[in-house]
Amino acid sequence: MTFEFTGEIWHWRGPAPFHFVTVPDHQCQDIKAIAGFVTYGWGMIPVRVRIGDTEWKTALWPKDGRYIVPIKDAVRDAEKLDLTDVVTVQLEVLSPA
Repeated sequence: MTFEFTGEIWHWRGPAPFHFVTVPDHQCQDIKAIAGFVTYGWGMIPVRVRIGDTEWKTALWPKDGRYIVPIKDAVRDAEKLDLTDVVTVQLEVLSPA
């Protein structure tokens, strides 16, 4: 299952600060429909993500009934991205290893 969407980068200042992009509602519903088949626990969904020329593997995090994509500092640095930038995200849901 693959998706492409745009979203704004936001920052969570929790115990482990991180940057994220939120998956749009309608695509979250599609992911929820297959979540039981692909999650490896705690609702985490393995994915391959591409923003610009940078591609990496990570996991979607469930949050408030939706999913969020963690954006590593290395990705933000490579793509020269900052807080509140709007990015196009290509997302592929993977089978758990």
